[in-house]
Amino acid sequence: MTIIALGINHKTASVELREKVAFSPEQLSNALSQLASSEQFKETVIVSTCNRTELYCSLEHSNSQALLKWLADFHCIDTEQLEDNVYIHQNQDAINHLMRVACGLDSLVLGEPQILGQIKQSYNSAKQHDCVLPTFERLFQKTFSVAKQVRTETDIGASAVSVAYAAVNLAKHIYGQLDKTKVLLIGAGETIELVARHLYQQHPKAITVANRTIERAKNLAEEVEADVISLAQLPEKLHDADIVISSTASTLPIIGKGMVEQALKQRRYKPMLFVDIAVPRDIESQVGELDAAYLYSVDDLQAIVNENMASREQAAEQAQEIILQKTHEFAKWQRSQGSIDVIRQYRDSAQEVKTELVEKAVNQLQSGKSAEKVLLELANKLTNRLTHAPTRAIQAAAQEGDIDKLAVLKQTLGIEQEK
Repeated sequence: MTIIALGINHKTASVELREKVAFSPEQLSNALSQLASSEQFKETVIVSTCNRTELYCSLEHSNSQALLKWLADFHCIDTEQLEDNVYIHQNQDAINHLMRVACGLDSLVLGEPQILGQIKQSYNSAKQHDCVLPTFERLFQKTFSVAKQVRTETDIGASAVSVAYAAVNLAKHIYGQLDKTKVLLIGAGETIELVARHLYQQHPKAITVANRTIERAKNLAEEVEADVISLAQLPEKLHDADIVISSTASTLPIIGKGMVEQALKQRRYKPMLFVDIAVPRDIESQVGELDAAYLYSVDDLQAIVNENMASREQAAEQAQEIILQKTHEFAKWQRSQGSIDVIRQYRDSAQEVKTELVEKAVNQLQSGKSAEKVLLELANKLTNRLTHAPTRAIQAAAQEGDIDKLAVLKQTLGIEQEK
């Protein structure tokens, strides 16, 4: 049995090509149904995200070209179009790759945790279509266990490696728990959306979104249960916020030193945290000169991100050591399954010999033959039949002068070594 991992990702293919081989939920169901009915592919799990499409398959024989052709045919594209952009791993390399992906070591953002949930969902979909048998059941459960161990024993996911995440982490570092803080988000673009989602998980007391376009702000506000105000309302609402995070496309500052001075006066100089992740800046740099105002720019956050990325890279090395160990453990288990088949075949063969000879002996007894002669004949024939193959193997090894093989045969057959 050969395990193959075949796929494309953000490192090997353009967005256009990744889009062509991505699986929609309906396509995924159809694909798994096709593969489940195929005699060639024994087990299959398909992982399809915005950054990667990967097929994990177990086949009777190594045939990655058949899998590549199936993927191309399913999406109605030329095989040649895929060949230069796919990666193919087999057996231990495939197992190692799956575990690396699940741990976030192969992600666009090193150590990101979302991929593990996506792999679990892919595994569950494959199970529903009877594409997961004992080998993949054990492989994917082992993979989930490894990902959990890596998260627990390393700092792969402990540090912020996006500016949006770093902004929220900075607020947590300063305020501790955010459940008693009021947060004002300025803007409604992609960066603020990410900030809002990270922030929402920290359960702040209140979130307000200020944006030039109220309608766009409402869409984001509904997602994170926030209030909405216009940019024109900032001067009268600013004093309500403990934390202000801003990221707009404005070419001029939106919040000036005078506006903040007024807000602090209304707050009786209770401190405020300002995080400006816009380029150009949304908040005048002079705000940082005020005693109760703490201003951090995108450069400050980028320095944190760079430091944390270095920390994650170090954690990734530790994670790879864990993955390597677990890959060997699974490969060892897989090899043991092969020996189980050999043992079963050997025992079945011996059982057939016993059944055949016992049946003949019973017939002889029923025909009136002496029990003593029947038992002696049974014993002789059983001994000869069971020792025939080992005897020929020993003779062949002796004729070839293969001392090592002879030693293995002696150990296997329980023959004591000469003293």
